[in-house]
Amino acid sequence: MTRDDVNALCAAYPGTEWSEPFGPGHDVWKVGGKIFATHGADAPGVSVKTPDIETATMLIETGVGQKAPYYHRSWVMIPWQDASEITYRLDQSYDIIRASLTKKAQAALPPRK
Repeated sequence: MTRDDVNALCAAYPGTEWSEPFGPGHDVWKVGGKIFATHGADAPGVSVKTPDIETATMLIETGVGQKAPYYHRSWVMIPWQDASEITYRLDQSYDIIRASLTKKAQAALPPRK
C-alpha cells in the first residue's frame, strides 16, 4: 500500500478533510475537525487511532504496528506493506473519531455507508 492508496481511502470516508499542517508531505486526515489518520513524507506507515491503550499495546507487542511518533499511546503506526491491516485500522480509526464528536457535529456529517 502507498501513501496515495491511503489518501484515496481516507478521501472516500464521508465528511473528511485533508491538510498539511506540519508541512508539505505530511498528510493529515480529519473528520469533524479531529485527526483520524496521518502519515509523514518519510514515514514507514500510517498512524491511526485505536480504541484504547491496551489495543495499541497489543498491536505493538505482536508486531502488527509500531508506536506512533508524537501521538498518544492509543495511536499506532501500521507499516505500508500490510494493506489489509491498514484498511481495517483506517476504518476503525475513522469510526472511533466520528463517534467521539458531539451529536450536533455527527448530525452535520454525511451518513456513513
